[in-house]
Amino acid sequence: MDIMAKQYMDRAENELRLSAALKIISESLEEKKGLGLNKDDTFYSSVISHAYYAIFYSAKAILLTRGIKTNSPEVHKGTLEAFKEHFVDLGILDVELLRIYNKMIVRADELLGLFQAEKRKRGQFVYKTIPQANIEPTIESIDNAKKFVKHIKQIIEKI
Repeated sequence: MDIMAKQYMDRAENELRLSAALKIISESLEEKKGLGLNKDDTFYSSVISHAYYAIFYSAKAILLTRGIKTNSPEVHKGTLEAFKEHFVDLGILDVELLRIYNKMIVRADELLGLFQAEKRKRGQFVYKTIPQANIEPTIESIDNAKKFVKHIKQIIEKI
């Protein structure tokens, strides 16, 4: 595996582990106590965000196996489009993986959209309490990321 592709896969797996850890922390009073958190603290929005990044970085990794690099601006949109064009449209990857990737982008955009709207509105960075996402999309996000990362890693290892 190409060293940069490996780095992206390592980052994807790290994001996935962090996503799962944040879910555990959100649900465990013992973990919260040990970390000095409030008993009502949850991190479900971050769970969804990190699950998305697991998918994003694994998509970047597989693109590198074809020599395709995506950069700013619009790196997320460009990565999705390149992933679709070079792997899904050509029948190399199952369309289900694209569906998962698209779904996660919507969730990540929703979370980031709240921040961006507030930033534009006030013209500066402001910390704002964002209502936490509920548990059902969190479980689905982790499951989707596990499936996506696992399949991409298997494909890359065969290349």
